[in-house]
Amino acid sequence: MRQLLRALCAGAAALALGAGPALAAGSPEPPAEFGTDWHDPVTAAPPVSVPDTTSCTVTLADTEFRDYTPYKSTYTPPKGCGTRWNKVVLRLDGSVAGRQYDRLGYLRVGGVEVLRTSTPEPSPDGIAWKVEKDVTRYAATLRSPQPVEMLIGNLVNETYTGVIKVKATLTFYTAEGRARPAAVPDRVLTLDGAHEAGTAYEGTVITPRNSERIVAEVYATGSGGGCEEFWYLTVPDAAPYSCKAADGPYREVRVAVDGRLAGIAAPHPTIWTGGWSNPFLWYVIPAPRAFDVRPLEYDLTPFAGLLNDGRPHRITVSVAGVPAGQSGWSTPTNILVWQDAKASRVTGALTGHTESTPENSTAYTPGATHRFTAEGGHSLTVSGYLDTSHGRVATTVRRTVAASSAHHWTGGEATDGLRARWTDDETVTVRGRGPATTTRTQRAYTLDGEITGATGPRLRTVLTTGDRAESVTLRGGVRTGWSRLDDTYTGDAAYNQNVPRDQRHATGVSRERYRLTGPGLCHDRTIATAQGTLTEDRNRC
Repeated sequence: MRQLLRALCAGAAALALGAGPALAAGSPEPPAEFGTDWHDPVTAAPPVSVPDTTSCTVTLADTEFRDYTPYKSTYTPPKGCGTRWNKVVLRLDGSVAGRQYDRLGYLRVGGVEVLRTSTPEPSPDGIAWKVEKDVTRYAATLRSPQPVEMLIGNLVNETYTGVIKVKATLTFYTAEGRARPAAVPDRVLTLDGAHEAGTAYEGTVITPRNSERIVAEVYATGSGGGCEEFWYLTVPDAAPYSCKAADGPYREVRVAVDGRLAGIAAPHPTIWTGGWSNPFLWYVIPAPRAFDVRPLEYDLTPFAGLLNDGRPHRITVSVAGVPAGQSGWSTPTNILVWQDAKASRVTGALTGHTESTPENSTAYTPGATHRFTAEGGHSLTVSGYLDTSHGRVATTVRRTVAASSAHHWTGGEATDGLRARWTDDETVTVRGRGPATTTRTQRAYTLDGEITGATGPRLRTVLTTGDRAESVTLRGGVRTGWSRLDDTYTGDAAYNQNVPRDQRHATGVSRERYRLTGPGLCHDRTIATAQGTLTEDRNRC
């Protein structure tokens, strides 16, 4: 997609914090068009909830990024907060001014990826943003000194003047009174000898011999400014379009154990803050997950009986559909392990492995408006048992992913549009002593957008995206927990192309509504902008 490739966007981060209360009556009217400065980035997502207990803060990084040199330091656990924590929160403060693209970044502690992030594009006068993420699940790594590595790859020269300044901290909230210690994995492992293997990423792992639950998390992103950054728009060679993939846009992130498929997931169609040829869409409100690359999770517990032999096992992460020999995906992987505290060895076996034949069909119709449709899907069921200190426990994981899209474009890609939907349904059933526990999670991602005027003087992008998930947990058929997420973004922006910045006469409106509900939980916030000004900030809960 010629226009999209100009965006050169990359990366993603966690929750950007912004204004809290609704705007007061009499707020100034937004300008008729964008000026040289605008509101700092903000999302409608909730902040991380924390207890009112003793807290300690440690700085992980305080630096500037001007090139592609990683920042390195050493993390030391905080004094005065012990090792029993209710919550651990990562906070990043960033600022940048001048001209700069969005940039991809990561933060690793002890080799564990704790944050995958990107940056917003700045105004000439400069912007500042905040990022917040709950990293309590990595507590096992944070209890001892660790090396720290952070990188936000950047280019600074006479044209791209933006120096990215960041400070990253960890705040530890102790477990006191009613604030109980968080239930976290006993170990967080990384892949030894991790390396690229063709279009896959693989390494080995040795899990503790008493592991009773194993989860892989993969920070999967298509990035780097090439076509895999816009993988959902690729078409086979027969269609006259600038981004090609022999099998079309179907992508699926797969995890294999010793060469055997162990998990599948649908990737999120993340749009970075220069995406869809129009940074004016994203200057204030980023698209869902653009500041929060949440990892894909895979329950590998059915394979624990095989992994618990004390030997290294090969873990391979691959992205189905990527053209052979083509890069563009990043898939750093952590392995989370829960151990049986009353057993030094837990044995078991993989008892079931059923996989459907992957489906992927495409159809191209030429014409004044080219049309291309694609449908794909795959399902996997794996089962296994473990003989633990509390009896035999059997786990079955069922997962089904599907994708459908309708892509249209005109000559020269002057008009270019896509309507697409991805689903990822997962059911995990655990049977041991007492009633069985079943957790069902249904995820859905949607994208409906169009660029017009891409070959003319004025480009316009209209876009709606959705990030939704519903989860319910049943024990013996009785509901014991549930949650529902609905994060919807809409935007409409236009600007004059190929002219100096002060002649772009850019306009843009955007809106995000983020709803999160569950037992004792209600968050429903809407924010809206016009020409870079925050025009609405409403909480309904």
